[in-house]
Amino acid sequence: MAEITRVFDLLQLSVEKYQKDDMVAAKQNGVWEKYSTERFVGLVNAVSSGLIASGIGKNDKIAIMSPNRPEWNICDFGIMQIGATQVPMYPTLAENDIKFILRDAEVKIVFVSDKILYEKLNNVRTLEELDFKIFSFDKIEGVPYWMELSEIAGRSEPVDLQIYRDRILPGDLLTLIYTSGTTGTPKGVMLTHGNLVSNCIASSVMYPKNFSKALSFLPLSHIFERMVLYMYFYLGISVYYAQSMDTIAADLVEVKPHGFTTVPRLLEKVYDRIVAKGSELTGIKKQLFFWALNLGLKYEMDGKNGAFYEFQLKIANKIIFKKWREALGGNIMAIVSGGAALQPRLARVFWAANMPVLEGYGLTETSPVIAVNGLDPGAAKFTTVGKVIKDVEVRIAEDGEILCKGPNVMKGYYNRPDLSDEVIDKDGFFHTGDIGELLEGKYLRITDRKKEIFKTAGGKYIAPQVLENKFKESPYIEQVIVIGENERFPAALILPSFPALSAWCTRSDITYTTNEEMIKDQRVIDKIQSVIDHFNQDFGNWEKVKKFELLVNEWSIDGGELTPKLSLKRKIILQKYKTLVDKIYRNE
Repeated sequence: MAEITRVFDLLQLSVEKYQKDDMVAAKQNGVWEKYSTERFVGLVNAVSSGLIASGIGKNDKIAIMSPNRPEWNICDFGIMQIGATQVPMYPTLAENDIKFILRDAEVKIVFVSDKILYEKLNNVRTLEELDFKIFSFDKIEGVPYWMELSEIAGRSEPVDLQIYRDRILPGDLLTLIYTSGTTGTPKGVMLTHGNLVSNCIASSVMYPKNFSKALSFLPLSHIFERMVLYMYFYLGISVYYAQSMDTIAADLVEVKPHGFTTVPRLLEKVYDRIVAKGSELTGIKKQLFFWALNLGLKYEMDGKNGAFYEFQLKIANKIIFKKWREALGGNIMAIVSGGAALQPRLARVFWAANMPVLEGYGLTETSPVIAVNGLDPGAAKFTTVGKVIKDVEVRIAEDGEILCKGPNVMKGYYNRPDLSDEVIDKDGFFHTGDIGELLEGKYLRITDRKKEIFKTAGGKYIAPQVLENKFKESPYIEQVIVIGENERFPAALILPSFPALSAWCTRSDITYTTNEEMIKDQRVIDKIQSVIDHFNQDFGNWEKVKKFELLVNEWSIDGGELTPKLSLKRKIILQKYKTLVDKIYRNE
C-alpha cells in the first residue's frame, strides 16, 4: 500500500485501495457528472504533463481562482506532483489583493472557472503589464481551455512523471495561501506536503468507518475545506460538490451524504429555519415540536442526563428529530464545524437529533487543525473545540494566548521572515493570537481573538465574540457586532432577523411595512432592547451593551464585511457604519 508522505501520494492510495465510480462529482446541466478514480488520476497526469511541456518546473507558482468544482482538485494535484506550488485565490478577491498576490508570488499560470473571472484577471494582466497565462475551466471563445494542456503534452516528448514525483520531499512547499489581509497587506502562508499530510492523517480518526459520501460547499481556497478534501481522499470518501450556497438544502436531500463541513453561521440559519417552521405548527404538533426542541437543548454527552432523559430522547428522535435528519438528507453521521465559535445550544440540539456537530479549531498557519471534537465516548465536550490532535503540542501563555507546536505549523510567511519571527518563537511555538484554556488538561476552549479583545475608556477588557454569540441565540438577531474600543461603554450594531420580526409584528397586531421603516419603529426598537436586556444579564456591568443601532442590509462576502469563512471584518464594518457609531457615542 502507498505510503503517504506527500499529498499526491493520495492518488496512488486511491488507485490501490478505493477504486470508485464517484471519487468526485458535480452537477452539470441538471445531472451529476461523476469522476471515477481512474478518470480523475488520468486527468491529473494529463495536466502535469501539459504543465511540464509548457515550461513549468519545481517551485513555480500556479494559481487557481474558481469556486469548488472537480477541475479545481484535478489541477491542484496536477500542479503539486511536478513540484510546482499552488496559489489558491478566492473568486471574490478585491483587485488590489489580486495584483499583490500575482506580483508577490510571481504567478506564471492562473486557472479560472468562467468568463467573468477571466475578464477580471485579464484586465489586471493588461493594466499591470504582468506576464502570466490564463486557462479556463469553462469553454470560452479565444481563451485557452484547461484540457488543452493534454494536447500540449501530446505535441511534446513523453515524460516520466515518476521522476518528478521522486524529486519531491515532504518538507517541500505544497501551497502558498494568502490571508485575507483585513489588517493590512496579505501574507503568504507557506505550507508543505508534510504539514498537510500530518494534519490530514491526525484529523481522520474522528470519522466513522462507514462514512463514505460527503457534500462539499465551503471554499477550497480556504485551507479548512482543502485539507478536509485531502482527508476524504485518504479515507476513500466520495465528494459531491453543492451547486452553490443557495442550493445546499436541495443538494443535501438529493445526495444524502454522511456528512459535511460547515461554519456556525450556516448551522444557525438551518436551526432558525427549523424553529420558524415549528412555530407555524398548531395544537399538539406544535407542543411536541417544542417539547423535543427543549429536550435537545438540555442534551449532555455520554448519557449523563440519565435513563429517563434518554428514554424521552428516543421518542423525540422518532417523532420530531427524524424530520430534521430527513431535511439534511437522512444519512448524516457527523458535521464538522470550524472558522468561528459554535453556539453551545446548536451543538446540543444537533447532537440530540443524532447529527453530531464536531467543532474544531485551527488557523491557515497550522494546516489548519489544532484541536477537534470526536465521536467516541469522552472525545468531545460542549463549549470546547475538543482535544489537541496527535503529535501537536499546545501551551497556554501567561496572557492566555494559545501557542502551538507540531508538524502542522507552517514553514513561515513567503518573502517575510520578519513576520515569521514575530509569530514563531525560538522554541518553535506558533503564537495563534487566540485566547483560550485547557479544561481537564485536555479539552481546548477558545475564549476570544486576542486582537479583537478591546479596552473601554474605563480600562475594562471586553471579549466581543462572547457577547455576539450570546445575542445571536435570539431568533430576532441575524447579525451583530459589539463595539466600544476606547469608549465609555460597549454598544452594538444589529441586523434584525426580518422574517422573525415580521412574524412578531403579526402576533402583536403591528402593521409591517418595509424593513427600512420597521427598524425606526419604536415598538421594534423596544423589542430588540428587551432581547439585549435579557442576554445582558449573563455579563458583568462593564460588559453589558448599553446602546445599539439597527441595520437594514445583511453583511456579506461580496459586500466586503465578511471573510470567505463568514467571520466579521471588524475594521471595515466600523468604517462603513461610522455615522451610526458616531451617533451612538457622540450624540448622547
